[in-house]
Amino acid sequence: MTASKGFVVPAGGGKYVGDNEPDRFSHLKLLTDQTHGSIMMFEQAVPAGTKSWFHLHHNSDEVAWVLGGEFSFKIGDVESKGGPGTCAFMPRNVPHAWKNCGSAPGRVLFLYTPAIAGRFVERMMEGPKSQEERDKQLKEYGWELLGPNPL
Repeated sequence: MTASKGFVVPAGGGKYVGDNEPDRFSHLKLLTDQTHGSIMMFEQAVPAGTKSWFHLHHNSDEVAWVLGGEFSFKIGDVESKGGPGTCAFMPRNVPHAWKNCGSAPGRVLFLYTPAIAGRFVERMMEGPKSQEERDKQLKEYGWELLGPNPL
């Protein structure tokens, strides 16, 4: 593996990805290619009630750090809830899901290490995909969808 040079992403920097929903956007801060696959990190703002997929990653651990709002997490069989400063660790091969359970928009910083699962996020934010292409990329980047979000 080639050593990475350090770099700084300034406040408001990174790749901004808007959405058609009010209060929903992402700032991609550390991209897979920039870190040579070590880490992928992005900030995501989501409206109240937004839920993730119930899923797992076969090749990456995931961390979610709540920056604003209130979120609930299901990691394995454990459910918890927290506001700003809450940090959730979702190990590879452990089913997990999250939900903005507050009444206002929320923000979370997500990190994947190694970055392979985050590469799927980068690809999805490039634009709409067919169901077939999305399913192919889920498999390629080690994601497994497990059913409806239980939160």
